[in-house]
Amino acid sequence: MHQTTESKITVQKVKNSRIAQVDFKNLTFGNIFSDHMFECDYINGSWQNPTIKPYGPLTISPGAKVFHYAQAVFEGMKAYKDDNGNVFLFRPELNHERINKSSVRMAMPEFPKDIFFEALETLLQLDQEWIKPGMGNSLYIRPFSIATQVGVSASPSDQYKFMILLSPAQAYYTGDVKVVIAQKYSRSANGGVGFAKAAGNYGAQFFPTNLAKAEGFQQVIWTDANEHKYLEEAGTMNVFFRINDTLLTAPTGDRILDGITRKSVIDLAKRSHIKVEERPVLVSEVVDAAKNGTLKEIFGAGTAAVISPVSAFSYANVTYNIPSNNHEYALKLKKELMDIQHNVAEDTFGWRHQVV
Repeated sequence: MHQTTESKITVQKVKNSRIAQVDFKNLTFGNIFSDHMFECDYINGSWQNPTIKPYGPLTISPGAKVFHYAQAVFEGMKAYKDDNGNVFLFRPELNHERINKSSVRMAMPEFPKDIFFEALETLLQLDQEWIKPGMGNSLYIRPFSIATQVGVSASPSDQYKFMILLSPAQAYYTGDVKVVIAQKYSRSANGGVGFAKAAGNYGAQFFPTNLAKAEGFQQVIWTDANEHKYLEEAGTMNVFFRINDTLLTAPTGDRILDGITRKSVIDLAKRSHIKVEERPVLVSEVVDAAKNGTLKEIFGAGTAAVISPVSAFSYANVTYNIPSNNHEYALKLKKELMDIQHNVAEDTFGWRHQVV
């Protein structure tokens, strides 16, 4: 689909900021939004009227196709502020590439790169006071696109809305995470949309995740849909397994999201001469490693959570604990990653994108 747009961004500023009402020391992830949001509509084959306006509700028909056929994709990004007040994005070009890849898979129009970056940078400049300095603080960024054509015929929409919201954030998970390895439910299948950040992928996870929570676990490690033999993702994160001194992670493909944090963890590990294998990981080899003591670590990696060590996993009603003093790689890689994101360490990879 076309990526043309008819005009540059119009900015409508708020009269009074809501920032004084926010307790930045007690944030619940994703519940508070900054003063402004970005909105752009796809009509008659082009993106039109890109606008930054005060954050507020939308008026949308209940007949909009997003509600009936789930044409919706999104991204997750973060902005960081260093102690000098400089604001940075982390590898944002990859988020733009991925939301367009997701859009193509969902038969939705791609969004122009120039408007994407102008919108991001203008929003962050307007709402930079919502980004607090300090390790662990960030501004979570949620770009998304939805189908807005009115009609319940089973066909792709010809109208869409692209938006960007900003939400101040702290840690996504507090403490270690306990997980269940899936034996019945699946996240995605070959030929499906598992590689895309399609909204329906996440909605389908909630029921089996609720079952896991009822058993005292926070997340599910998903397995392949065919035989449930191979480990794939952990909840909303890519997942790594350390057996002896080697990191194992599933290869990306139809079923697995090509995570930006995942890419970065692999690059950081290789820089430290940590052996990384991107290959199918059998449930049986991880269970065997847990039994014989060669399983040293499991950790999830994603934008919201950054890196989350797993303290225990359950499979076939047996729970295997991972001692907290085994989180060496997870903590090392998390520190190196966050130091780059917060401009504490030299960025030898060229990942930081300065905004202010």
